[in-house]
Amino acid sequence: MARKNVVIGLLGSTLDAGLQEKRWQRWRPSVAICRQPALPVARLELLHQAAHQQLATQIVADIAKVSPDTEVRPRVLDLANPWDFQEVYGALDDFAEAYTWRQTEDYYLHITTGTHVAQICLFLLCETRAMPGVLLQSSPSRDDRQGRDAIGSIDVIDLELARFDRLAARFRARQARGASLLKQGIDTRNARFNKMIEELEHVASRSKDPLLLTGETGTGKTALCARIHELKRARQHLAGELVSLNCATLRGDLAMSVLFGHARGAFTGAAEARTGLLRKADRGLVFLDEIGELGRDEQAMLLTAIEERRFYPLGADKHVSSDFQLVAGTNRDLAADVRAGRFREDLLARISLWTFHLPALRERPEDIVPNLEYELERASAELGVRVSFAKPARDAFVRYAESAPWPANFRDFNAALRRMATLADGGRIDVATVQAEIARLSATRHRADDDLATVLGPRADVLDRFDRVQLADVVGVCRTAPSLSAAGRALFAQSLAARTTRNDADRLRKYLARFGLDFETIRSG
Repeated sequence: MARKNVVIGLLGSTLDAGLQEKRWQRWRPSVAICRQPALPVARLELLHQAAHQQLATQIVADIAKVSPDTEVRPRVLDLANPWDFQEVYGALDDFAEAYTWRQTEDYYLHITTGTHVAQICLFLLCETRAMPGVLLQSSPSRDDRQGRDAIGSIDVIDLELARFDRLAARFRARQARGASLLKQGIDTRNARFNKMIEELEHVASRSKDPLLLTGETGTGKTALCARIHELKRARQHLAGELVSLNCATLRGDLAMSVLFGHARGAFTGAAEARTGLLRKADRGLVFLDEIGELGRDEQAMLLTAIEERRFYPLGADKHVSSDFQLVAGTNRDLAADVRAGRFREDLLARISLWTFHLPALRERPEDIVPNLEYELERASAELGVRVSFAKPARDAFVRYAESAPWPANFRDFNAALRRMATLADGGRIDVATVQAEIARLSATRHRADDDLATVLGPRADVLDRFDRVQLADVVGVCRTAPSLSAAGRALFAQSLAARTTRNDADRLRKYLARFGLDFETIRSG
């Protein structure tokens, strides 16, 4: 079967135009390209803006007259500004990604028509092989006769394969730099984690769809989101700031107000209007950690804000707009929450298009050493002294760390290193310091297990690992706190600045009730 020639080109709003009665008296590149004796065109993909639909229809009809064997496919490019490089490149790149490239066809990218921006974009897409073809330049001939014989001439520009390889190498290096940024420059070795980061770099560089980061507490979701924002800002995909919020700190009207803002007088105490965090994140990134803790009303409004890029502040009768990208974090099984009626199925479908699971530290033993080195460098900078391990001490800690459960993952791991770095005389961590830290970690773990067994009895053995770790910490705080309110203040102290009401005792009471516990039982146990 003979190979088919396919030309992809943009409609020239000036070069392809002409008065109705005089259009055959001038050279029109999109028509002339289909009349080349040396290049029979089986199909022309004619890209054009919606505003030029009438001209595109005329060009299709004219090509049918002079080259009836050429199939012309008009395709609308949705461009608000054809001179905006990012917009034009994105539209053409989207076309290339959705297009079916066949091995039985040869592709030519016609770069004579369109804006200079579009021509540059076609060149780049060709050179990077996003559009696997060759460049085609057409021009009128000096000796062209007027009328239907004005077919001009063509030049085929086939870029050297070696240049493709060099450019591809630059793109691979760029991707590697992006992946390194997402890993904070840590030379991680876990294949599963590295593959996840590689895919995340690719998606974050190309898409503004919501991202869902899952994983146990302490696996680094918040820090990873900050690096996603840094990557997207560096590549000029975002212009706005990063706004982060832990949804577990929100309840009732406060949740609505913090997320969506409120009008003056919207509720008791709303003396002034407030701009919500979603509006603050306009053209930027918003990170909603523990998104499973949002109430169903907030979930419904969030879905509308994601899909329509607008929403109503609490108590307002006019909507506001915000073009934000959402990154959501959770350590919960949201699919189970959907089945239990706690989370909206439509919202989960919208935010889980790209889901990235951060493995627990205990699942990444090969990454203990690189993370240890990174944390030592950071501790050295903050303490103002070079901190290092004696070799026997390092070996002892690494052996322990590679098999330890690390229930709070990097929060536990980083805290252990920070304690040893602080206690190291002369910046040198010795065996005694490591042994003392291992004893401290083991005692904390056993004490937490004992506390749970005391207050829960046999029920402690059927808890999920995450619930067990979190509840053990809560129980430990309650045992030492003088009152329910004091325990609540200690547990929720970090979120206090973001709240206008103090309902810590009520929050703690409801949390304990999920496990059939109350403060008095824990204190007396």
